[in-house]
Amino acid sequence: MKPLKILKIFFKILGVIILLALAFLIVASLLATFTDYRPPDSEIIKPKGKITTTSIQKDTLDLMSWNIGYGGLGAKMDFFYDGGNQVRPSRSYYNETFECIEKVLQNNDTMDFILLQEVDKKARRSYRNDQEEQIIALMPQYQSVFAKNYDVLFVPVPLNDPMGKVVAGLMSLSQYVPATAERVSFPGNYAWPKSIFMLDRCFITEHFVTDNGSVLMLINTHNSAFDDGTLRKQQFDLLRKTALDAYAKGYYVIIGGDWNQNPPGFDPSLIQNGDLSERHDLPNVPADFMPPEWSWAFDPTIPSNRDAGVVYRKGKTSTTILDYFLLSPNIQLLDVSTLDLGFNCSDHNPVTLRVKLKNH
Repeated sequence: MKPLKILKIFFKILGVIILLALAFLIVASLLATFTDYRPPDSEIIKPKGKITTTSIQKDTLDLMSWNIGYGGLGAKMDFFYDGGNQVRPSRSYYNETFECIEKVLQNNDTMDFILLQEVDKKARRSYRNDQEEQIIALMPQYQSVFAKNYDVLFVPVPLNDPMGKVVAGLMSLSQYVPATAERVSFPGNYAWPKSIFMLDRCFITEHFVTDNGSVLMLINTHNSAFDDGTLRKQQFDLLRKTALDAYAKGYYVIIGGDWNQNPPGFDPSLIQNGDLSERHDLPNVPADFMPPEWSWAFDPTIPSNRDAGVVYRKGKTSTTILDYFLLSPNIQLLDVSTLDLGFNCSDHNPVTLRVKLKNH
């Protein structure tokens, strides 16, 4: 066969492959568009659980915040969205990682509040396990609420191994029954068609009555990661307004979660556990974002997040701090610590907090 004829056949085959790939993406985009999750600006969440304690009757509280990475981002994983190659772990490694998550939760089952992010309800990436129900069964002494921030019928990328269906969200656990619980949508989104395959970001607000006649507003947040900063600013503006409005009413306010920005005053040189802190792609929260009497609570010595674009290697993989708390002026910070798990359970380490409610 002549070289020219071989070349023509090659380009025909290549053209067919490209057309099939484009057709796949178009069909997937149209299907996702017609089934796109469109949450309201706010909606009431019904708590789950059997506990009956409706009032906080002490002034010292313990909290934990943790992005569990849906059990799919243990130390042996890299992730294609972050520049890696893998889409999901093997089933055996997923089971190993989620067992790690369960053990950590059980070891911290005296916390008054636990704020979780990236909890899967039904997703190919986590082998369709309902992690919310698994955690509820594991932690029966807690009341819980769940808010979806990711509901896509089929994520078509990467083409060689599509991520597929994803239903996931935020989960907040408490040893008290909230007076109210609400899912609040963050403003803004990506342009179509990217918007139909990305998260519909939100935060959870819960109000808890205290025995001194006040209210604790607890917020669980997971802010945008893959944007140019525009969405982050809109989201932070809403968080700021929500927090200041609540404090103006005399409430105690605690915001915790995965902020996807470094906290004010973050200094990479203070990391002391042997991890490499060289992530320069994320901005700091502006120092004047909140009035000076508000407190940012984070552990400066241990990173809470690693670069998920590569498999984790101690001292070689870049790390940073993205998980922390914001406290209103009527709350005293007693202690904040990041649990150094070597990123074995997730690409985030959990952060624990102890605070005292003033004038209680």
